[in-house]
Amino acid sequence: MAKISKRMKAAREVAPKQPVSLDAAVEAVLAQPAAKFDESVDMAVKLGVDPRHADQMVRGSISLPHGTGKTVRVAVFARGPKAEEAEKAGADVVGADDLVEKVLAGFLDFDRVVATPDMMGQVGKLGRVLGPRGLMPNPKLGTVTMDVAKTVAAVKSGQIEVRTDKAGVIHAPVGRRSFDAAKLIENARFLVDELNRMKPASSKGRYMQSVVVSSTMGAGVTIDTGSL
Repeated sequence: MAKISKRMKAAREVAPKQPVSLDAAVEAVLAQPAAKFDESVDMAVKLGVDPRHADQMVRGSISLPHGTGKTVRVAVFARGPKAEEAEKAGADVVGADDLVEKVLAGFLDFDRVVATPDMMGQVGKLGRVLGPRGLMPNPKLGTVTMDVAKTVAAVKSGQIEVRTDKAGVIHAPVGRRSFDAAKLIENARFLVDELNRMKPASSKGRYMQSVVVSSTMGAGVTIDTGSL
């Protein structure tokens, strides 16, 4: 049995034993002993969907009001004027066939990927590299687009991608421990509202089944879904 650290024991003592409101949950997370780095604050939302069915997959991009607090490195696959637009918008890596070859050779120093539609024939070669890492551009997520400048700006400002895993759970960051409670709460509420908006028409029964918020090194706090 794994040994529990003193900090985790202290965190669990602070964490409420019963589900609480979203506001109280965020306050409880911030009341726990902090790590020596600026931890991410994340939410795990179990949805009443069956991801095995395409019409029940919940997936999309969400621009949090206060961002995530994380510096995001963006790679853009584009040519000519669109490549120039991407660079001006702040993309960290921009290229076309040369960037495809670079990634095939092992370069993966980026967190998100954007591509223009005309580049997808080449980017498709990277499926085995980018796919397992969740980095493959996708029209449904808005990352295959001609409006690269707008998309790069959105990603840089804190846009996140959400997708149900095999168990129907969405894991998403809502900020960092250095954020004040008000910003974390607003980001968390916005995430919940957006997930409700994304509810598949084929989803039956209770949609939002459980919600837990936690910091990277902290104890999870369960939110009362009835308060959402």
